[in-house]
Amino acid sequence: MPTEHVTIRMRDGDCRSHVAMPAGEGPWPAVILYMDAGGIRPALRDMAEQLAAAGYLVLLPDLFYRYGPYGPFVPKEVFKGDFRAILGPLMATTGPDKAAADTEAFLAYLDARDDIAGRRIGAVGFCMGGGMALASAGAYPDRFAAAASFHGGNLATDASTSPHLSAPRLKAEVYIGAAENDGSYPPAMAERLERSLTEAGVRFSAETYPAAHGWMMPDFPVHDPAAAARGWRAMRDLFRRTLHIES
Repeated sequence: MPTEHVTIRMRDGDCRSHVAMPAGEGPWPAVILYMDAGGIRPALRDMAEQLAAAGYLVLLPDLFYRYGPYGPFVPKEVFKGDFRAILGPLMATTGPDKAAADTEAFLAYLDARDDIAGRRIGAVGFCMGGGMALASAGAYPDRFAAAASFHGGNLATDASTSPHLSAPRLKAEVYIGAAENDGSYPPAMAERLERSLTEAGVRFSAETYPAAHGWMMPDFPVHDPAAAARGWRAMRDLFRRTLHIES
């Protein structure tokens, strides 16, 4: 799978990014992959390449660029200890609002390439990246045709930066894949998010998977291959519908 390592100049520093492309010649529709709290690591790059194999140019930016050098972390080792103490300082440097602001530069980078098909792109986020995908799609409604969140947390809170507040601005089709018994996305929060999307007239679908928070991540202890395969099908179907990719 063809890949590139690029550096995108941001207002707050330089963002190292991974680009994965399908084999052959473009142009291809683009997707931005908003990472989880585990940071950039081999498993996340593999996920970008898996999506690229379905026919998309995938931009995977390191959203912890404000923090500086770190890791790479091995989630199975991190989760054996106080993962909040390890990952918390990095997570504090970003959030849905900052990721949405960063997306201005990500879109400019994609616009400067000559192998992107069309202006409207897709977004997908995992864990903390789920809210980032929704917030970014709301910040640039004319640029995003689809946004997917898998086991995203804190999607509808009282915070002024809560992703559900983006609902009135969304023009993208939205997919929400939730985990069972997820303390970061309890049923009341899911109801609040879905009500916001419904009231805003957003086309969306939401499913709760019989799996734990983080099930999509292949290097997490809770990785569920069967549920992950189902999630990948839902993701590919969403992007195929909205980004007009042939089967």
